[in-house]
Amino acid sequence: MELQDVLRTTAAVRKFTDEPLPDEVLAEILEVARFAPSGGNRQGARIIVVRDRDTRERLVEITAPGARRYAAQGAVREGPWNPVTPTALTAEQIAATPVPAHLVEPIRTAAALLVVCVDLSAVAATDQLLDRVGLIAGASIYPLAWNILIAARERGYGGTFTTMAVAEEPALKELLGIPDPFAVACVIPLGRPVAEVKKLRRRPVSEFTTLERFDGTPLAD
Repeated sequence: MELQDVLRTTAAVRKFTDEPLPDEVLAEILEVARFAPSGGNRQGARIIVVRDRDTRERLVEITAPGARRYAAQGAVREGPWNPVTPTALTAEQIAATPVPAHLVEPIRTAAALLVVCVDLSAVAATDQLLDRVGLIAGASIYPLAWNILIAARERGYGGTFTTMAVAEEPALKELLGIPDPFAVACVIPLGRPVAEVKKLRRRPVSEFTTLERFDGTPLAD
């Protein structure tokens, strides 16, 4: 596939066939993905490939609390896990919300799960002293995670970033033996998609790009 086609059709895939993802193909995907940039080229990534069924079921349990809150907030038209506006829901309301299947089933049905971690001692978190949720450390790990999806798409596979399990990171780290100072960036279910996406819907460039200032003239498409 041409690069432009890959970029325009790499969708969030959550439904997979029963086709396996051989280790040699996964190694090819990671061989390409590893060229992603990281802060200072320190390459603090660590990836754990999970196939074991019992481990997956435990991952479903760990994912459930974050997914439950996501669904509960969405049901009342709140921005799920929004770091700016606190939820108005009570703990009891959240606990009574069923966990949506689409948020946990990919953990069971994907050919493999990739748990993407980063060594926090290898990142330059220049926003760590600001009074807001930190973002900058992600620049040293999410390019690699995205490269995995791009390389997988080129080979006919797909997946998506899932982050609900990170809400219970201590349990996740215990399950997989992840030591400090590593943090979990995302869990990527990966496999052969049931259906191939040919076109994605996204906002036009002029809606999110301006010249010189936030309130500047929109950049024409």
